[in-house]
Amino acid sequence: MKPSLLYRMAAVLYVLLATAHTVGFLRFVPPTPEGIAVRDAMFNTHFALHGGTFSYGGFYNGFGLSCSIYMLFAAFLAWHLGSLAKRDPAAIGALGALGFVFCVMQVAQLVVCLVYFFTAPIVFAAVIALVLALAAWRSRAAANVAAR
Repeated sequence: MKPSLLYRMAAVLYVLLATAHTVGFLRFVPPTPEGIAVRDAMFNTHFALHGGTFSYGGFYNGFGLSCSIYMLFAAFLAWHLGSLAKRDPAAIGALGALGFVFCVMQVAQLVVCLVYFFTAPIVFAAVIALVLALAAWRSRAAANVAAR
């Protein structure tokens, strides 16, 4: 498979993951009365910090939305790398370290998912890591061919 297609596949997977993550955490309803009590306490307990009033529930939503924003940035980056790999394989070869770092970042995300989350995010993280690894490897190979 060509690097451009692999990066674009990763971009689409990131958009799907960002969408599922955002909808999932914003609509999540705890399945037990104890879980509902914890959620309600997170949103109903307020505290002052640095001149403002906050709740743990607000932090939960803020961090969740921040994660979604970073996933959308990762989608943009993957799409851009796909365009670059298609247009100028030698240029993507020069950015080979970026493709490798992008893949390493996703492997770190996979580790976090393995420790803290459930099957769906683990599968997304693993597939995206694999696609990015293949894309980085194929980009390097395409750049070597273009350089000859």
